[in-house]
Amino acid sequence: MRHHARSFPPVTAQNPRTLILGSMPGLKSLEAGEYYAHPQNAFWKILSHLFDMPADDYAARLRIITQNDLALWDVLKYCERAGSLDSAIKNDTIETNDFVAFLTQHKNIGQVFLNGGKAAQEFKRRVLPDLPSDIAARLTLTTLPSTSPAYAAMGFEEKLKAWESLKV
Repeated sequence: MRHHARSFPPVTAQNPRTLILGSMPGLKSLEAGEYYAHPQNAFWKILSHLFDMPADDYAARLRIITQNDLALWDVLKYCERAGSLDSAIKNDTIETNDFVAFLTQHKNIGQVFLNGGKAAQEFKRRVLPDLPSDIAARLTLTTLPSTSPAYAAMGFEEKLKAWESLKV
């Protein structure tokens, strides 16, 4: 059964320098109304390790973002898919979030980290070509391994090592 998925508003520090982008929240996240709510998703565990901050509940998790000059959002604003997998997203239903407005408002964002291949693919295909040249020129894009449990090609320690570039 196909469902209509709509992403969450961004979570941002007061003056973010780094933007982390997923593709679209999965079903568990959408049901909970929380980014990366699937208990097997390594996202919060990785950020907790990197910034040496607890991630015991959602409020603590959001503090990792807001206290470390980060912003968290998704590339996609809307899509239809069956289940939670990025591979199930129907390409003709995709709408992206308004990155021109977001990046105009958050002028200090220079680093964009893409959580997995689908986020990278859709950002480069659907967002980057429409960004004004002055905004695009200031961004450094880094694709990181997906923290999703569906991406089992890497274990936690390998993912954590790759995500260490977020702290540089």
